Formats: sequence, structure tokens, C-alpha cells
Amino acid sequence: MKTIVIATKNLGKAREYAEMLEPVGIQTRTLADFPECPINENGQTFEQNAFIKAQAAVKKLGLPVLADDSGLMVDFLRGAPGVHSARYAGDHDDLANNKKLLRELAGVDDLYRTAHFHTTIVGLKPNGAKLVAHGRVDGHILRNPQGENGFGYDPLFYVDELGCAMATLTDEQKNAVSHRRRALTAFMKDFNDWWRQ
Repeated sequence: MKTIVIATKNLGKAREYAEMLEPVGIQTRTLADFPECPINENGQTFEQNAFIKAQAAVKKLGLPVLADDSGLMVDFLRGAPGVHSARYAGDHDDLANNKKLLRELAGVDDLYRTAHFHTTIVGLKPNGAKLVAHGRVDGHILRNPQGENGFGYDPLFYVDELGCAMATLTDEQKNAVSHRRRALTAFMKDFNDWWRQ
């Protein structure tokens, strides 16, 4: 079985990748398995951040790495919170991030609450072989949280094509349409060629 390190300590994200990759014969490990691998994300784009994470993990671990950077992009806020999504109101505090987002959009008409989740995946091997893929899912920002599943901004993100909040979906339903799934689907199209490099 192929093994890839997912460059994250986010349990929700790690679970999503494991659920998507393990059925196709890829075993996943995460940075939680390698606590001695600190990463400093300081890029200006999703791809830069994903590459920084992948490069740091490959250098430290000497294993193939899959890293992503994902975020919520709200049109009315000119793409914010964007690359700062996880730390929008502090350090990885989902509740605080959601409250800040609602404050920023207070009084904004539903018509202008359009948004999308974006993911960029970077695969990197110790020999330098690199693979990049992108994915997105479109929606709107709700006025009140809905649902108990997911993490991050999922309770506030209304998925246009499904007609419900992302946090109301089961893991299986979310994985079928998520930005991460779409990026990973694009990634997997070229995975075998990249893996053989």
C-alpha cells in the first residue's frame, strides 16, 4: 500500500483525506504522527502555503507528502478571509472565526453574501516531483449557523447545488461535493504519473 503524509494536524481534514484516499489503496499519516515537524505558513496564496507545508514536511520526513491550503472566499469581503481563514479571528478558533464573519456581513443583503470554498493541493516527493490541483464549491453565507457536522465555516456555508448548509451533510455527502474532493479528484487524475516520477 502506498503511504502519503498529509501535512496537517487538523483532525477533521485528516479524516476527510483518509476517507477519500484509503479506498483507492493509499494509506495516510499526518503531522500528528510526526510532532517534531513544525511548519510556518507565511505564503500569500493558497498554492504558496500548500507548497511551504509540503516542502517542510518532505525535508524533515523524507516521505511523499500531500499538503493543501483551503479557505473561504467571500465576494463582498473581496475574497477574505481567504488564506487567513483558519486564523481570521485568532488562532484556529472556529467559533470566533464564524462570529467575526457574521459581524463583517451584518446588514449585507442575501444577494451579496456569495462565497466559495477553495482548496489547492500540492503533492511533493523527496526527489522534487510536484503535482498541483485545485477545487472549489460555490455557495452563500447564512445569517445563522445550521447543522452539527463538519468544522470551520461549514455551519455558515450554504451549498448552492445541494440547497443546504454544509454542516448538515454527513461526511459521505460532504466528501462527494467538497472543495477538497474536487481538488483531490483533479489531483488523482495525474497521481500515478506523479508517483512514478
